[in-house]
Amino acid sequence: MKIQKISAITLKVKNMKKSFAFYSRIPGFQLSYGNPESLFTSFELTDRTNGSVSFINLELSKKVNDKNFGRIIFYSENVDNLYRFFTQDKIVSKLIKIKNAPNNANWGERYFHILDPEGYELSFAQPLKK
Repeated sequence: MKIQKISAITLKVKNMKKSFAFYSRIPGFQLSYGNPESLFTSFELTDRTNGSVSFINLELSKKVNDKNFGRIIFYSENVDNLYRFFTQDKIVSKLIKIKNAPNNANWGERYFHILDPEGYELSFAQPLKK
């Protein structure tokens, strides 16, 4: 159930077309999911020296503020076990707000979201087996 790495950063954007135009032009950013018309778009970044993969995600949102910048996504060995830990640990469960139970996403991950004690959104995910 341990956390393995930061998988992705998701940024809330007000204009997907402009954001897509910017991020799609950055050398090394490869489109993984979505398009300029999508509500959610993901660009993959691969470190050729060690094969590590991470993502920058863009999520269309009308509301963007300090606490609603987006989310940090952590990969976990087992999302369901981690979710149980967050909900059952007497201290942790009182410090956070669970936004959703684990779900399978169409982009190939199982995930859930929480709000940390300061209200920042954190996501915990694991890749679904292909």
